[in-house]
Amino acid sequence: MNTPPSQQALKSDTFGRILLVEQDGRRFIRRDLRAGPWWLRGVARWLARREARALQHLEGLAATPELLASTRQRLDRSYMPGLAMYQRPPRGDLAYFRAARALLQQVHRRGVAHNDLAKEANWLVREDGTPAVIDFQLAVIGNPRSRWMRLLAREDLRHLLKHKRMYCGQSLTPVERRVLARHSWVRDLWFRTGKPVYRFVTRRILYWEDNEGQGPKP
Repeated sequence: MNTPPSQQALKSDTFGRILLVEQDGRRFIRRDLRAGPWWLRGVARWLARREARALQHLEGLAATPELLASTRQRLDRSYMPGLAMYQRPPRGDLAYFRAARALLQQVHRRGVAHNDLAKEANWLVREDGTPAVIDFQLAVIGNPRSRWMRLLAREDLRHLLKHKRMYCGQSLTPVERRVLARHSWVRDLWFRTGKPVYRFVTRRILYWEDNEGQGPKP
């Protein structure tokens, strides 16, 4: 007989609530889509479907979550022990960033571009000091050899290299510095058009600050 689950809220935002659930001796993460405003639940479900599809493509990749269940009301994924990058900064840890780049290459080979790696909250430093990536709500799936997916993969890499510049800048290679210096048209278009709209909606309508992926400010 299953025991009732214990739940600990980790984060709440306009698209739901993230819970750490413990049941029958196992721990997992639940994205509760019912916790947000009713008028945003359609968007929350759409984002959850994107995440579920991405996790299915990444099945078996140890440094990404495992999809456990996905319904109209929730998404369950495996729990990955560790701390967000901003909570445990990998300062001077070249091994971390080498492993993170290798992880990104594996994700991209599966035909998945994360598309939200500027947030340090989406990079974990696990208990053994190795990297993991979470939160695939904005992931894009496609042929990894297509021009579009290669462009998105390059943007993922640029975001990783920005973190490396912050915490391990002395180890940036000349090639990595050139990648950082070269902005794609996707990035420029986002900053000119998408980001102002995003800020207006989240800050003026939803009263929500991104706050490094931690959700609304008190």
